[in-house]
Amino acid sequence: MAQADYSLDQTDDQPVLRLRGDWTVAGLPAAERRSQGLTAAAGPRPVRVDASELTALDTAGALLLVQRWLGGMPWPEFEGLRPADGELLNLVGERIAAPRVRQRKPSGIQPMLERTGAAVEFAWRQFTLLLGFGGQTLITILAIVAGRQRLRWTSAVHHMERAGLDAVPIVCLLSFLVGAVVAFLGATVLADFGAQVFTVELVSFSFMREFGVLLTAIMIAGRSGSAYTAEIGMMRAREEIDAIRALGLDPLELLVIPRLLALLVMLPVLSFLAVLSGILGGALVGGTELGISPGLFLARMQETAELRHLLVGLSKAPLFAVIIALVGCLEGLKVQASAESVGRHTTSSVVQSIFLVILVDAIAAIFFMELGW
Repeated sequence: MAQADYSLDQTDDQPVLRLRGDWTVAGLPAAERRSQGLTAAAGPRPVRVDASELTALDTAGALLLVQRWLGGMPWPEFEGLRPADGELLNLVGERIAAPRVRQRKPSGIQPMLERTGAAVEFAWRQFTLLLGFGGQTLITILAIVAGRQRLRWTSAVHHMERAGLDAVPIVCLLSFLVGAVVAFLGATVLADFGAQVFTVELVSFSFMREFGVLLTAIMIAGRSGSAYTAEIGMMRAREEIDAIRALGLDPLELLVIPRLLALLVMLPVLSFLAVLSGILGGALVGGTELGISPGLFLARMQETAELRHLLVGLSKAPLFAVIIALVGCLEGLKVQASAESVGRHTTSSVVQSIFLVILVDAIAAIFFMELGW
């Protein structure tokens, strides 16, 4: 390989640039050191370039030539230049000489509207996907009921243990603490009116109608819903779901229905335990801080609380279970073959589940209030 070299000669008072050697990345260092300080604007501009001894040219060499001698218009006349090298020089020259157009910075309202439109489109697309997935799941359930497909009881019981029994300590502890906080804050406000005894109604009504099932659903969405997405997502990334289809089996039957059944059974049970734990937390605060003995607390609760409040709260548990299971499984099935995709869809699963649970709970609360329940 011949190192790149050049000479700038005067012929009839016309500068001639003579190029020799390989003007490539490997052969450029010597020529680049010699030409330091020269620029096409300030240095001598040749009127002719002799490239008959130029043996090789790449983008690095073309860039050095343009920056040192060829910048600006018109370009000098070339002799002995191969057509391919000429095209490369023209391309680099066009890119270097192309004027930089300053992009006009959009106003603040335009990006906001664009992001809002993209968010609305994404939400609608997710909603339609969830409805379609729910329809496919319902068809699979009907096929199981009709006997054309089978229910995997072993898998369902396994998920009942993981999503239900294993979640009992954290659900009960969280509800107990929230019940204690609600009782303490409620008594603090009611004390100004001398009505601390109404703390019993505050705790019992709030947990039977709202807090018990809502806290449980949010906890299960973050715990079991994310686990569903991660498990199915890793199966998707390892192409295990494709293998299931290749064996002639239905992934919905094997993966989705057992998880859905597990939540349908266990979420009402966990919600009931959460109600008991929250009331116990309120009773503990009432007995230690408010002077309401456990006997008085239970007697007051028996007088004022009605069974319909508990039934209204527990009636929302199956709906929350369907939402959490469908969202978690759907996001898992959307995972691509990468760990980054698993993490992104797991986060999306938790966010969507919690948002939908709270939204449905608010709609249900208004619905039951309008009915007088």
